[in-house]
Amino acid sequence: MTTQGSVGPDSPMGEQITSRRRFLKQSALATAVVAVPYLAGKRVAFGNEGAKGADAALDRELEELVAMRGGPKGVIAIVQRGQHREVHAFGVRNLKGGLPLRANDRMRIASAAKAFSGAVALSLVSKGQLSLNDTIGERLPGLPDRWSKVTLRQLLNHTSGIPDFSLDEGYRKALFASLKKAPPPEKLLTYVYDEDLLFEPGSKYHYSNSDNIAVGLMVESATGRTYERQLREHVYGPLGLKKTTLPAGPNLRAPYIHGYDNDPSEQPPEDYSEIVAAGWSWASGGIVSTPSDLNDFIRGYVGGKLFDKQTRAKQRRVLEGGSSEPPGPGKNSAGLAVFRYGTKCGTVWGHTGNTPGYTQFMAASPDGSRSVVVSVNEQLNPKDGAPGVFKALRKAEGLAVCAALTR
Repeated sequence: MTTQGSVGPDSPMGEQITSRRRFLKQSALATAVVAVPYLAGKRVAFGNEGAKGADAALDRELEELVAMRGGPKGVIAIVQRGQHREVHAFGVRNLKGGLPLRANDRMRIASAAKAFSGAVALSLVSKGQLSLNDTIGERLPGLPDRWSKVTLRQLLNHTSGIPDFSLDEGYRKALFASLKKAPPPEKLLTYVYDEDLLFEPGSKYHYSNSDNIAVGLMVESATGRTYERQLREHVYGPLGLKKTTLPAGPNLRAPYIHGYDNDPSEQPPEDYSEIVAAGWSWASGGIVSTPSDLNDFIRGYVGGKLFDKQTRAKQRRVLEGGSSEPPGPGKNSAGLAVFRYGTKCGTVWGHTGNTPGYTQFMAASPDGSRSVVVSVNEQLNPKDGAPGVFKALRKAEGLAVCAALTR
């Protein structure tokens, strides 16, 4: 099997909304904010005082990240070693008043939501309600015939070949015509109904937002229940996630981390927090959560609390070179709705995501006992953002992994 990197953005908006000027041109909406000076960082400790050196190195890198020209207005990292958890926070969650970031503030998690669709699907696989060999033709016969042989396994590891709906011009026009009101989830894939598969299913790796929309629809077909209900039953409840939701609209419940434009020439930066309805990305990126909930999620997801060992073993059969979008730290390899990150300090499993206003990274050690979450309120990837900022973020993510794995 060969691998192929994604040619599209991580979220359904991606490159469409990457600067205030471009956004104003396409949507004629704006939200004024007041800039405040950069705030000094803080680190809140819980439990013992181990791994001080690794924590200090992470603090320095996070502080430098926020201070960079074009850097995010704020960053928060959670590092947990066993029962010992530390929260590292620098900068602000809201330019109005200079409020600090906190572990229980809500935020958009972008494509980290794809791990949640994997969590639901694999939970159902372990219970016998779905099979990794189930095909679109069997579960979703209303979708195009050319997609009929695509399996759940191929959807989860991005080898389906289904084109990315978020890159379609018809989707983009519809999005900008109705930013704050999204269509029903089943409408999203219709934008690429008339397109051919990119390749024979299973033959290549290609990151696609369409894959997880199809996963969500297969979950609904298998259970006769909504995807949102299955999230509550199979993920939120078992892992004790109190502030994680999949909304349809654009609003965030306060308190939340505001997400900002990544163009350093735009001052003050545009606030993108509530600019678009979450339903435009649904199972591929619509979830709202908190740094604390993401940390609890990734520990349980990777640690095996949601499905059996046999299913987890299948999840971890990776495609070398399959990278998350944006790339996580170290060497990336793709499993089923999870990525393996081979870093200088060890291997962790997790997911990344970015969308206008936010960039996410979450990962845990193979047994889930050590974990890390790094969240910034700006979209960063190899193409978007000021020069050097994404590289600095990726370095910080690597240091966070080192802090989590330090003995």
